[in-house]
Amino acid sequence: MSLIDTITRHKSVEALQAEAGKRGDFRRVLGLWQLTAIGIGGIIGVGVFVLAGQQAALNAGPAVALAFVIAGIASAAAALCYAEFAGMIPVTGSAYTYGYAVLGELPAWLIGWDLLLEYALIVAVVAIGWSGYVQSALASAGIVLPVWAQGALGTGEGRVFNVIAALVTLGVAALLVFRTEWGARFNTLVVAIKVAAVALVIGIGVFYVNPANWHPFVPERVIDAKGVGHFGWGGIATAAAVVFFAVFGYDTLTTAAEESKNPQRDLPRAVLLSLGVSMAMYLAVSLVLTGIAPYATLNTEAPVADAFKSLGLDWVAATISVSAVFGLISVLFAFMLGAARIWYALARDGLLPDWFAYVHPRYGTPHRPTIALGVFTALVAGLFPLDEVAKLVNIGVLSAFIVICASVIVLRIRKPGLPRAFRTPFVPLVPIVGILFSIWLLSELAAITWLVFVIWVSLGLIVYFGYGMRHSVLARQ
Repeated sequence: MSLIDTITRHKSVEALQAEAGKRGDFRRVLGLWQLTAIGIGGIIGVGVFVLAGQQAALNAGPAVALAFVIAGIASAAAALCYAEFAGMIPVTGSAYTYGYAVLGELPAWLIGWDLLLEYALIVAVVAIGWSGYVQSALASAGIVLPVWAQGALGTGEGRVFNVIAALVTLGVAALLVFRTEWGARFNTLVVAIKVAAVALVIGIGVFYVNPANWHPFVPERVIDAKGVGHFGWGGIATAAAVVFFAVFGYDTLTTAAEESKNPQRDLPRAVLLSLGVSMAMYLAVSLVLTGIAPYATLNTEAPVADAFKSLGLDWVAATISVSAVFGLISVLFAFMLGAARIWYALARDGLLPDWFAYVHPRYGTPHRPTIALGVFTALVAGLFPLDEVAKLVNIGVLSAFIVICASVIVLRIRKPGLPRAFRTPFVPLVPIVGILFSIWLLSELAAITWLVFVIWVSLGLIVYFGYGMRHSVLARQ
C-alpha cells in the first residue's frame, strides 16, 4: 500500500452506520433534553455575562447584536452540517469520526488532535474566569486566599498558582468519571439556573430600556492612539471574530453519540435546538444590555451585573453574579466531556495507545482520558494567565467547521443515496457559507494562535507517523 493510500484510508459510512446500534462501549442514558442541555451549557457562558458588554464598549456599540448575528450565521451553517453527520453517523468522536469516514485517516487524525487541545484549552480558559468570580464572591464574604494561591505567575505580585481554577477542573473531571447520567442531571440543573438568569436579565431589563442608548446604533469609526480602529462596520467585524468564541459548543454534544438513547433522532434536534435557543438569548441580552446602559460604560469584568447595579437593582446584580458562577460550570462540563470522548475515539481506533480505550467497568465512562484531561487542564489553568491561554483557542474548532462543511459537499456528491436522518438544506450553499465565514474568522486570529497551531500540528504529525499509522485498527486489518 502506498503512503497516499495509507493516509487516506477511511472507514466506510455504511459500516459505521451498521456498527452504531451494536456498540456496547457506553451506556445509552442521554435523552433529547440532556443532550440539548450539554449544547446550551457549552454555548451560553462568557458570551452573555462578559463578551456582549465588553465588545459593545470596545468595538461595536449597540450593534454588538449584529456581531452576534454574523458569528451566528457562520455557526449555524456549520451546525446544519453537524446535524446531518450526527444523524447519519451516530458514533463517538464527532468531527474526527466524520472526517475519518469522508476524508481519510490523516485528515481525521489532525482534526481530532486539534480538537483535543482546543477543548482542553477552553476548559482552562473558563476555569480561570470562573476562579475570578469565585474569589470575588469569597472576598465579599471576608474570605481571602493566600496571595500565592490567587493566580498564576505574572498576574500579580506574589502569585504562583491559581488554586480555585485547578480545583474546579479536577472536580468536573471527577464528576465525569462517575455515571454519565449523574453528571448530565447535574449539568441540566446548572443549565436551567443559567437560562433562568438570562430570562431574568431580559424580563426585568426590558422595562428599563432607554432607546436613546441605541443611538447611534453603529457608532462612527475611530482610531485610538495606538492606531487601532474601533466601531463602525469594521468594529462590528472585529467584535464578530471575538464573540464567535461564544457561539459554538453545540459540537460537544455530538461526541456523546454512543451515550444517546436515540442518537439518529435526538442528535440533530439537540444541535439545532441548543444553537437556536442560545442565539435568541444572545441577541435579546445584547439589545437589553445596550438599552439599559450607555455602551461606553460596559467595559467591566461583569458588565451585566454592573449595568443593573447602576439602575439600583442590586438584588438582580447579585442573582446574575451567582448564576454566572454556577453557569460557567456547565461550559467546563460540556468541553471536558467532548475532549474525553474524542481522546477515547482516537485510542479505540488505534491512533493513540489503546490503554485509553477502556470504559470503567462500574461507571461506564472513559475514565482514563477524563482523569488525564483533568490533571492537564488543572495545570494549565493554575499556571498560566487568562489572556495567554485565551489567545490559543478558536483555531481548532474553526478548522473542524471547515472540514465538516466540506465533507457534507463531498459525501453528497460521492454517495447521494445514503440514508440521512437530517439533510442540510441548500447544499452546497450552506456549507460554502460555513467554510467562507470560518476562513474569514481564522484570518482574524492572533499570530501567536497560528504559531501554537503549527507547533501542535507538527507534533501531531510526529505522533501519527511514529505511532498511529502503524497501530491504526485499519492498518491491522
